[in-house]
Amino acid sequence: MKFNVIKTDRFSKARAGILQTDHGKIETPIFMPVASKGSVKSIPTHELYDVGSKIILGNTYHLYFRPGIEVLHHAGGLHSFMNWKESILTDSGGFQVYSMRKYNKITDNGVLFKSMINGSYHFFSPEKSMEIQRFIGGDMIMAFDDCPPYPCSYKEAKYSLEKTHIWLKRCYSYLKEHPEKYDYKQSFFPIVQGSIYPDLRKCSAEKIALLEAEGNAIGGLSLGETKEKTQSITDIVTDILPKEKPRYLMGVGNPVDILEAIALGIDMFDCVLPTRNGRHGMLFTWKGIMNIKNKKWEKDFSCLDEYGNSYVDRLYSKSYVRHLFSSRENLAKQIASLHNLSFYFNLIKKARTHLIQETFYSWKKSLIPLLQERL
Repeated sequence: MKFNVIKTDRFSKARAGILQTDHGKIETPIFMPVASKGSVKSIPTHELYDVGSKIILGNTYHLYFRPGIEVLHHAGGLHSFMNWKESILTDSGGFQVYSMRKYNKITDNGVLFKSMINGSYHFFSPEKSMEIQRFIGGDMIMAFDDCPPYPCSYKEAKYSLEKTHIWLKRCYSYLKEHPEKYDYKQSFFPIVQGSIYPDLRKCSAEKIALLEAEGNAIGGLSLGETKEKTQSITDIVTDILPKEKPRYLMGVGNPVDILEAIALGIDMFDCVLPTRNGRHGMLFTWKGIMNIKNKKWEKDFSCLDEYGNSYVDRLYSKSYVRHLFSSRENLAKQIASLHNLSFYFNLIKKARTHLIQETFYSWKKSLIPLLQERL
């Protein structure tokens, strides 16, 4: 994997870059649709190409259970299995351990948990997560970390961070001894943890910076803390992580939060928000946030978003999409999800253009109030 920063903003830490994997070129900043189980919900693979996706996110935890690593290996990896020609990043399963914490037993060696399918017991260690990610075959693979809950005490956060750093060494050791399963390179991303405590975050970022990994991630944010705290922690960490390596802020996906994080030097984002909200009728537009299920759109025959640039924006009216939701047609979820993803890709593309043109800061400042409007 290669990464080059081609432009840095004069008034913030924002930057535009080019990320190259064995599956293609990715212009950064970039948003990654979440395909936890090998699919972006409600959207066929060919539609992802149409809206401009260059990288998607798969999840180790879900893919381990279904279809399983044996099927994926026989298929030649997730790329071949889902017929996806572009890049893939795989999360390690660490967040699923966090989100189902009360059902899991976390030890110093790893995590014992029950299957979500049949209740059988399974154990994830750093080595197991790396093994599964080798079989899945993502272009970028994530360290197996311990994500502390929010809120948590300083003592809990410190203990969790120590475990994350020990597990990180074990991940590295496994990868050195077990090469890729397929004929392309996988790049490894460590994850900065430390909850909301600045000194722990600084310590974690400094340790990870010394590893000189091909990319770095920031995890454990947007779990309930204030947006100001999220931004302050991100600001601290991006001051420390190497400037010549891509930075990935995990799970942050509100359009406003993305713009603010770009200004703090983040290059990569993922979130279920555009597709999850779309399936429930919430659309992101250039004039604000719209609940398409509301009666006010019943006789509005204008296009979904007059400033949008995707075919779904021009092809379907607000009235029609509202009708589809009212009739519980599956097409409603597909159209709304495609619209939101298209909006996200367009937002990121415009941010990059303004970065290159040296107008990013003023553009962001004027746009954010519009994006926060409720229509």
